[in-house]
Amino acid sequence: TVYNYIHIGNARSAVTFDTIRRYFEYAGYRVNYISNFTDVDDKIIKAAAQAGVSPKELSDRFIAAFMEDTKALGVKPATQNPRVMDYMTEIISFVQVLIGKGFAYEVAGDVYFRVEKSEHYAQLANKTLSELEVGASGRTDAETSLKENPLDFALWKSAKTG
Repeated sequence: TVYNYIHIGNARSAVTFDTIRRYFEYAGYRVNYISNFTDVDDKIIKAAAQAGVSPKELSDRFIAAFMEDTKALGVKPATQNPRVMDYMTEIISFVQVLIGKGFAYEVAGDVYFRVEKSEHYAQLANKTLSELEVGASGRTDAETSLKENPLDFALWKSAKTG
């Protein structure tokens, strides 16, 4: 999410994936490395309003800064850098499919993924749903009370005033 300059966590991620990419290239694989930019979300909208610019202007500024900073770190550029806003129609369609199949639900204009419908959710963590810790992401707030399950996560957030 590009609402400010990169920090050590962003740099760590870029360097880590660059290292993995370079290993696969070294091993003889052709790598098509795609790294997306989330160029719209609550933080971007808030930061843009504070700066008196559009969310697109703010995102463009910080994407350029990200590219410059990662280049200075010696990170090879991704093969492609899709932006969320460029795929909004597809994202909306996909969310509608998930709702239609019962994998997602709408509450107060927001759409949440129903984790209990995903048989293998949490498999990578080698846990079951009941073993997962609510709030581990640090993102618990008033929206939690609206969810069917506190573990459900937002797929779509409606525009809020203010």
